[in-house]
Amino acid sequence: MGHPEQIEGPEAAKPPLRVGMVGYAFMGAAHSQGWRTVGRVFDLPLRPVLAAICGRDDAAVRAAADRHGWASAETDWRALVARDDIDLVDICTPGDSHAEIALAALAAGKHVLCEKPLANTVAEASAMAVAAEEAAERGQLTMVGFNYRRLPATALARRMVAEGRIGALRHVRVSYLQDWLVDPSFPLTWRLRREHAGSGALGDLGAHIVDLAQYLAGERLAGVSALTETFVRRRPLPAGPTSGLAAGAVAGTGEVTVDDAAVFTGRFASGALASFEATRYATGRKNALRIELNGERGSLSFDLERLNELAFHDGTEPGTHAGFRRILVTEPDHPYVEAWWPPGHGLGYEHSFVHQARDLVHAVAERRAPEPSFEDGLQVQRVLAAVEESAEKNSVYTPIVF
Repeated sequence: MGHPEQIEGPEAAKPPLRVGMVGYAFMGAAHSQGWRTVGRVFDLPLRPVLAAICGRDDAAVRAAADRHGWASAETDWRALVARDDIDLVDICTPGDSHAEIALAALAAGKHVLCEKPLANTVAEASAMAVAAEEAAERGQLTMVGFNYRRLPATALARRMVAEGRIGALRHVRVSYLQDWLVDPSFPLTWRLRREHAGSGALGDLGAHIVDLAQYLAGERLAGVSALTETFVRRRPLPAGPTSGLAAGAVAGTGEVTVDDAAVFTGRFASGALASFEATRYATGRKNALRIELNGERGSLSFDLERLNELAFHDGTEPGTHAGFRRILVTEPDHPYVEAWWPPGHGLGYEHSFVHQARDLVHAVAERRAPEPSFEDGLQVQRVLAAVEESAEKNSVYTPIVF
């Protein structure tokens, strides 16, 4: 079982924020890092306490509790939600359980942090948003875990757009490329099954880039036109608790029921145009998220593989010496950086989860609605649904006549 630290001095006097987390795999580890680290780096109004972690496999979840510093472990999320020593429930499970856990946690009087995408369907996300609005009247707060908002470079980009540094927005182009499905022998895990994941690359990666594009632009998409594709339609059946399939499953193959890639265009409410690409079949690309915003006065560009940098072109400068310049986002007056290292000492992927925890702790202490809200998550879900609907309509191509 986990071994919580003995807190002494000024930290011990701070009111606790007792966190219970459901899920302990990749996102569970990332969120644990955030909760475990945030109070050591930032001066917080509340003291995060890693009270309990939950997973179905007793031995695995107890090992996760020990590894990540959680004080106790549960094997039933309902038991975790019902505990009196939990103030906030952090949901890091597959999408098919988000709505049920979140609704139960809100009914039990807890604050809720839910990983993206908010749910697997618009109906589920809508029910969660309604429950969150009702819970807010009781003082309970909700937030969706779109962590890429909380990199110093993307937060700086949002600030610069809001300040008018690129003027009226004209174009946004964004892609999120991975390659972990290129091998056709990769097994049929839960991420490749609609009943668990909701969608494939669209929900897994597309949710991130839709949210990031809207966040940086400061406006929402008004319409989309899309294509999706599933390149490998059957995969080997795995077995075991992490697969979503029954233990001892007979060797063979199963149908992939989600998309492998999605390409779509969009139009923002202002009339600005956008293009999106999300795929898990970009051979050689591990976690390549890129976004560029072009405005009437300038442009901004960000690449997750160089996450401490932001590229900015000031279109008002004379053409003789104008061009994109690199901003190294490590100065103490850059977003989030004041608590970390001296200038030039970069941060990494895991720091976005520390910043996520920081912002949520402050919101709880100040009793103000955090962002992104469940309503924001619902809006992203509506975009994903519109992409799927458009892709179904566009499944028959217009032939090109030579």
